Amino acid sequence: MRAIYFLTLLCFSCFFSCSEKPVENGLPNVELNQVLSAENIHMEEPFLFSTKDGKTHLSWIEKTDQTNYLKFSSWDGNVWSEAALIAQGDDWFVNWADYPQISSFEDGILIAFFLQKSGPGTFAYDIMTTTSKNGTDWTIPTKLHDDQTQTEHGFVSMTPWGENMLISWLDGRNTGSGHTGHDHGHQGQMTVRAALLDSKGTKISDWELDERVCDCCQTSSAMTDEGPIIVFRDRSETEIRDLGLVKWEEQNWSETFPVHMDLWEIAACPVNGPKISAWKNHVGVVWYSAANDRPEVKVAFSENNGKNFAPPIKIDMGKTIGRVSIAMINQETAFVTWMEEGKIMGRKVNSQGRLGNPIVIAQSSEKRSSGFPQLSYDGENIWLAWTEDSEDWRKIKVSKISVESILK
Repeated sequence: MRAIYFLTLLCFSCFFSCSEKPVENGLPNVELNQVLSAENIHMEEPFLFSTKDGKTHLSWIEKTDQTNYLKFSSWDGNVWSEAALIAQGDDWFVNWADYPQISSFEDGILIAFFLQKSGPGTFAYDIMTTTSKNGTDWTIPTKLHDDQTQTEHGFVSMTPWGENMLISWLDGRNTGSGHTGHDHGHQGQMTVRAALLDSKGTKISDWELDERVCDCCQTSSAMTDEGPIIVFRDRSETEIRDLGLVKWEEQNWSETFPVHMDLWEIAACPVNGPKISAWKNHVGVVWYSAANDRPEVKVAFSENNGKNFAPPIKIDMGKTIGRVSIAMINQETAFVTWMEEGKIMGRKVNSQGRLGNPIVIAQSSEKRSSGFPQLSYDGENIWLAWTEDSEDWRKIKVSKISVESILK
C-alpha cells in the first residue's frame, strides 16, 4: 500500500452530552416526496444524482424471483417522470452495499452501470456501463475494466469531469479468487482503480490508484476547482483501515494520504465506506470508525482542495452504525446523514465545528436489506432516498428537504 502515514496535529472532536436528544421532524420543510412500491416486487438499492443545472435523477433495482430491472426517473422541478428501463438481467450481482448508479455527462447524456456475474464464485462480477442520449434507448452494456479475471469489481463512484466521466472502483484482479470466505477469501490484495470515459462510453484513460485497500467499503469522489478527489478505506499491512485519499495534481494522481489517523485496526472489512463532497475549493469528508471499540461518525473539512484537512468533528449521538452521506451546501456548511438506532439521522455541520440539531429524517432498519441511504443536492433542496424493509416487499422512499430550512 502506498499510503504514507505521518504525524499530524493532535486531533480534537466536538463531543456533546449524551443527554442531547434528536428532534423528530426537526426541519419545517422535510417532505416525503415519493414512494416506489409494487406487490411481489422488491424495490431496492436507490441512488441519486443531481446535475449542475439542478435536475435530479433517481435509479433503483426492481427485483423479482427471476429477473432484475434497473430503472430510473427524473425530477423536473414539479413531478417525477415515468419510470424508464435502463437494463435487465437474470445474472446480476445484487448486493445491499454495492449498488448500481446513474449520472449525467456535461452535455446531458446519461450513463449508468450495474454489476453482472462473471463466474461461479460468489464475488465474481463485473461492472457493466451503458449510456443514453434520450433516457429511453440505452447502448449495449460494456465491461468497464479490461482484465478477464473472475473476481470482484464494484463499489463504484462516478463524477463528471469536464466533458467526460470519472469512474473509480474496487478491483479484485490481483486477488485470484472469486470464492466465498471471510474477507472474500482473497489470495492477493484488492486495489482501487479509476478510468475516464467519454460520452460515447469509450475509455480514454485507466489508472491503478492504490495497490492495497479495504475489500468492500464504498469509494466516493468529488470535483474541486483543481480537479477530482477520490476517497476510500485504505488498508495497511497491520490491518489499520483508515481513510485514504488521492487527488489529481500536476496531470497525475497523487500518492495516497490519510484524511485522518483514527488507527482503526480491524481484521475484516467493515462494509462502511466514506463519502466526499466539494464546493469549489472547499471539501467535506464524512466517515464511520469504530477505533477502540467506539463507533463514531466524523466529518473533516479542507479549504484548499483537499491538500490537508482540519481535525475531525464528531456528529453522531453514540450508537451509530454508520452508512453515511454528505452534501456541501456552501463553502462552510455541509448536511450529513447517518444511521443510528433504526433511524436515518441528519444535521448540518459547519467547518468551524458548529453543529445543528440532530434530526430524525425517517424511521428505518439496521438490517442489511435497508441498504445505504443516498443523498444529493440540486442547488435548492437536499434529496434523500432509502430502502424501507419493514413489510413483505421492500419499497423505496424519497424525501426532499429545503436547504433554506437547513440554513436557518
